[in-house]
This record gives sequence, structure tokens and C-alpha cells, in this order.
Amino acid sequence: MIRVDGRGENSLIAVRNLGKTYRRGNQDIPVLQGLNLDVDAGDSVAFMGPSGSGKSTLLNLLGGLDVPTTGSIRVGGDEITHMSAGRLTTWRARHVGFVFQMFNLLPVLTAFQNVELPLLLTRLSRAERRDHVETALSVVGLADRMHHYPRELSGGQEQRVAIARAIVTDPTFLLCDEPTGDLDRSSADEVLDLLAQLVAEYGKTVLLVTHDPRAAERAHMLLHLDKGVLVEAQSGAHA
Repeated sequence: MIRVDGRGENSLIAVRNLGKTYRRGNQDIPVLQGLNLDVDAGDSVAFMGPSGSGKSTLLNLLGGLDVPTTGSIRVGGDEITHMSAGRLTTWRARHVGFVFQMFNLLPVLTAFQNVELPLLLTRLSRAERRDHVETALSVVGLADRMHHYPRELSGGQEQRVAIARAIVTDPTFLLCDEPTGDLDRSSADEVLDLLAQLVAEYGKTVLLVTHDPRAAERAHMLLHLDKGVLVEAQSGAHA
């Protein structure tokens, strides 16, 4: 279940009174104000709103890439708000899979090598890393492209490699920032089908920022941000 009233219990992700303010010169710029959000394991939620409404800032806070000005974020049993930088880096590597609009694949590495990158920070053996990478590429339907370089792949295939890289460590949840923004409609639908499969078949929790209504309607719930405040919540097509 996804709630925005701060009353959820035993949620995977629990956000309480979250606020973020940036300082520009002598001026404080509030971006998020008093957000409450609960997301259970296996849920998918899409965030929409105008540019500057705080969508990407919220994702960065949930992923431990930024720290809030006020409030708290708990994921599982971990309160991440006041973690040290070193501990937060370790937590993020274990629990968060990131998918971005621009794919962020290294052009000099094959699909296999790009997906393997997060595993190089673990204690897995080379054989174990190979098993994990091959499994992730199979899940996204690209086992037969593992030795191809990004330039040899379509945009949709590149994004699926990026998703394989995001899931290869079996993270607690996925954060997707405009994952279909640079794709044509057909490739975008393939990526959305894959994200839906990760939720339905593998029990993954997905949080998605998008400007694409067709992407948003695939989530269990659509939440709207306006000027840093959650102003509307509605069930998605597959709730």
C-alpha cells in the first residue's frame, strides 16, 4: 500500500515530514515541504509534476544521494537521514538500483562489463559475478547481447542494459528518473513492460519520476508534486 498521510505501519519506505531547502546567495529556496510517504515492498509509484516541483530532488533523497533539511527517511530497518557519508555509500550500493534517462553506460565497456560494474565493489568471486550478470541480462532479455558495446545497441537495448546493471545486486528498491525520456514509443513500452515485470514477477519496489502519462499509468499509484508538496494521489491502472 502507498500512503501520503504519514500513518503507514511496517512500510518498506517511510518518509516523515521531509523538507529540502537550498541556499542561493542570501536566499533560501524551499524545494520540498513536509512530505509524508509510505511505500510497501512490491509497490510501484510514479511521481509527476512540473519542472522544479521537486521530483528528482525527492528521488535523490530516497536514494541517499542528498540529505534532507528536515524530516526523516527510513528504509526497512535503516534510518538513512543521519548516516555518515561512508556508511551511506555502503547502504546505497546494497539497497538502491538507479535507472537514469541518459543510460550512463560506459562506451568502452561491453554490456556484460557495464552490468558487472556494481559487483566489483563486492566480495563476490569472478565466477559469482558472472552468474549474477548473466542472470540480470537474461531477465532484461539481452543475454545474446552481453558482448556488444553500447554503440552496437539500440536506445531501448541500452536502457535495458542499464536496468540490468541496476538489478544485478538485487537491490531493495529501484529509483527511475525519466527512464523513457530518450526513447521512442516502442522502446519506451518495452522498458515499461520490463519494469512492470520486475514488480509483478520479482517483487521489486519501483519509484519512478516521469513526464509521460503512459509511464505513470503503469504504476500502482500516481502522485503529483507541485511546488514541493504532494497535492494529489490516485490509483494507477494496475493497482
